[in-house]
Amino acid sequence: MASGSLKNMLSAAINKGVVESRARIFGHQLNPTGQQTPHKLLRMKLFGEKVAQWYPHDIKKDDPLVMARQEQERLSKLEMLKRRGKGPPKKGQGRRAAKRNK
Repeated sequence: MASGSLKNMLSAAINKGVVESRARIFGHQLNPTGQQTPHKLLRMKLFGEKVAQWYPHDIKKDDPLVMARQEQERLSKLEMLKRRGKGPPKKGQGRRAAKRNK
């Protein structure tokens, strides 16, 4: 029985040495207890820059001429709607107020 125990101890020591050297060679993280660690997440590449590259730079926010032109277009459209009688109602004259007054 003593020889079997000695064999097991020797085999465990050799196995442990092999595992440690393999981890050192290939750059793996040793985890003998088997507990979950954040090492896998920390090893991953960050992908924030990749996502940001998909979206082009928004010129509307930087260029005041673009913003002024859009505002002018909005005002001219609103004026055209008002002339046709389709613009927004005056304050207190909307659909809600009409329901309340009935």
